Amino acid sequence: MLERGNRVKNIKKKRSRLKGLLITLLVLIIVGAGAYTFRKPLALMAFDLFLSGQVEEKLEKSYSPIDGEKPKPVAAKQTEPFTALLLGVDQRDNEPARSDTLIYAVVRPEDSKVLLVSIPRDTYTEIVGRDKSDKINHAYAFGGAKMSKDTVANFLGYPADYYAAINFEGLREVVDELGGIELPIDKDIVNKHKDHEKFTIKAGKPLYDGQEALNFVRYREDSDFNRTKRHQIFLSALVDRMLKLDQIGKIPDLMNMLGENFKTDMTPSFIIDLSKQLLTNQAPQISGFTIMGEGMRKNGVYYIQANEEDVTFAEQLIENWSDPNTKTEDLLNPNAQSAQEGQNTEQPSL
Repeated sequence: MLERGNRVKNIKKKRSRLKGLLITLLVLIIVGAGAYTFRKPLALMAFDLFLSGQVEEKLEKSYSPIDGEKPKPVAAKQTEPFTALLLGVDQRDNEPARSDTLIYAVVRPEDSKVLLVSIPRDTYTEIVGRDKSDKINHAYAFGGAKMSKDTVANFLGYPADYYAAINFEGLREVVDELGGIELPIDKDIVNKHKDHEKFTIKAGKPLYDGQEALNFVRYREDSDFNRTKRHQIFLSALVDRMLKLDQIGKIPDLMNMLGENFKTDMTPSFIIDLSKQLLTNQAPQISGFTIMGEGMRKNGVYYIQANEEDVTFAEQLIENWSDPNTKTEDLLNPNAQSAQEGQNTEQPSL
């Protein structure tokens, strides 16, 4: 029984990492797909001539530096490791914007390696600037990217150099522009709780439009674990559709549709240069670690109490991977930390 429980935990942990990986890949595809398609030297020149300017112009609309923070100098070639807080946001018209996904990323451009440290959205921690403790994903609702960065920095002990936030709402028009996406729905999905938005997604359709895809992501009347799995399926289907239709030339238009739903303090030139640098080198190797924890309740509200051992190990990973003097062969392996016993990874949406 114990062995089966450990297998289930490991599967859930891997799926959580995969969700974070897919969100990261989606951002890279939106801002760097042109560079990926034109990754050969001669074609890369064509990208610079015909697409680079359009991409940079669209990225200007997403550039949103945090007040009080000076833009970091951009080198012609990024050689030093840098860090970024990746935020996956699902904001409805009648709800505050909370970051459903929080990933602390360490990028090492020189050796094409990326570390992703995932933080459960219900993690109980101090919200910097609010003088209280709460779910870590509430920091975005209280104070946007700045409060999220400050709170995660306090939680992990390391500030992030940049942030990137993407809202699922902005992907509705993208899906429609692509003519819909394929989703493996074999039974009607009905959102019927009295306090939830009402909708039905019919099973067995060859393609689903943007609103149906958004509803698929938002459905939450079974479990948060299944909702996380649906995020994974949706993002994977979106990426597959873009590549299958060979619509890379539409990247500037697709980015324009995201509009206010994609924000970052990375400058457009930094993103373009980094994308070309990463994607013309060897394929980036992405490693992940998820901070696990125990479920608990305070005043009837569900939280995750992060395991101290996991937080400590995450800090060690970040320090090791962020150090430019760390040789590739000396990078810590995220898989070295075994899964903790008795962890509760079911996180109810409240």
